[in-house]
Amino acid sequence: MNAALLHDTGVVLTPDPKRVVTRLFVPGREGIGPGDSRAGSVVDRILALDEADVLAAIGAVDARFGGFHLDLDRTFRDHAELVMARVDPTVPLSDARVRLLGASFTNEYAIEGAALCNPSAVLHPDGDDATGARFVLSVRGIGEGHRSSIGFRVGRVTSDGAVTVDAPGPHPRTGEVSEGTNYRSVLHALLAELGDDREDAAFVLDALGESFGDAALAERAAQLTADLATRGNTVGTIASLSSLAELSYRVRFPDEMDLSERVLWPSSLAERQGMEDARFVRFTHDDGSVRYYGTYTAFDGVAISQQLLETDDFVAFDASPMAGEAARGKGLALFPRPIGGRFAALSRADRETNAVAFSDDLRCWDGATTIQMPERPWEILQLGNCGSPIETAEGWLVLTHGVGPMRTYAIGALLLDLDDPRIVLASSQDPIVIPSAAQRGGYVPNVVYSCGGFAYGDVLVLPYGVDDESIAIATFSLNALLASMRPVT
Repeated sequence: MNAALLHDTGVVLTPDPKRVVTRLFVPGREGIGPGDSRAGSVVDRILALDEADVLAAIGAVDARFGGFHLDLDRTFRDHAELVMARVDPTVPLSDARVRLLGASFTNEYAIEGAALCNPSAVLHPDGDDATGARFVLSVRGIGEGHRSSIGFRVGRVTSDGAVTVDAPGPHPRTGEVSEGTNYRSVLHALLAELGDDREDAAFVLDALGESFGDAALAERAAQLTADLATRGNTVGTIASLSSLAELSYRVRFPDEMDLSERVLWPSSLAERQGMEDARFVRFTHDDGSVRYYGTYTAFDGVAISQQLLETDDFVAFDASPMAGEAARGKGLALFPRPIGGRFAALSRADRETNAVAFSDDLRCWDGATTIQMPERPWEILQLGNCGSPIETAEGWLVLTHGVGPMRTYAIGALLLDLDDPRIVLASSQDPIVIPSAAQRGGYVPNVVYSCGGFAYGDVLVLPYGVDDESIAIATFSLNALLASMRPVT
């Protein structure tokens, strides 16, 4: 560590394997090995049980799990409804048997069973007071099968730089998922990447507004199907549009639910293996309105893609895909306000350099200008960003990560021009954070990695993952850090 700059707050967040959520479980469809669903045989066995055994079984389930989950009864009934098509509708079922059906198709998932890492922090929507400010800390929880979800913590920083983080609530839950919003420009761009942005796509999309729901898309696609005889790729285009529309969805949590109990769980096929490395930013539009955006990596087990989260209150979230060359790969991080009337972002689409990209609509990012290449030993393998830039009077402060020998990560810094962030003004010559001797080992050794910090007065709050297993929080004097950087000539 750079002891002259960094202050270790002593805050360490470790994974808690007892933090579990309930999920639908279908025997035979666990995603491991070949085989069809065994749901039918499981249903048959439950229907064959004596009522006394049913009552005893569901009673044991309630006694063991009831204290760990809120509204477990609703979960069981919802999951039972999903398998009712396998039950003869003329066969009467007791309430206990319905609940046992649901319980048999439910499992617990330890959202932090393997690791807790890759945090980003933004000032809380509630604002600050005379003594300090609250902040929202997003975290990446990793569980069985290396599946990632996005969780939250709430912290506080005082005016003198003391940092605390509240213990999370005891009942983490996933949100209720509903239809999302589709964006015409994004669908055109994504279809172009698939080589399918032709006449059929224009017929469907150009008759719709810039944004629209799934029902409007389906109605227009039905009109395309009716003209099947005169078109060449109707079936393929409709299939592509349906698959792309599935990437957009909305998640809502109960208003009264504690923020630390809200879990954003993979909800589309593109992210079925995880939602990784969320980079949240408190964004101020040109009209003064504020909205929180979060870019994250969707992982389906093979391919990755960039998604955008939007929220005003961390209660309701809208997720949708991003498109364009600069949005490929990992690590897109938005600037916290428009620059010259356009959205700007840090990009690492080539997987090894830092670049700056611009967009007119926040969703399509067509090109990027490289601003930093690996040169020094501690970054010789690759570079990337550690979240959204922080605006200072001197310029945009960008925290970066570099990877050097033995795949050892380190965090450095750049200073970019406020009006043209493609111009680098200064950089740190040495890392400001490296893995300490006490931080060796872990889920992924030799890693220090952040998805974003924030400034509160002269205090720069930087949460960072340690060995992809736990989270530490450091603070810096913003002015001292800027003064330590060497101008680029």
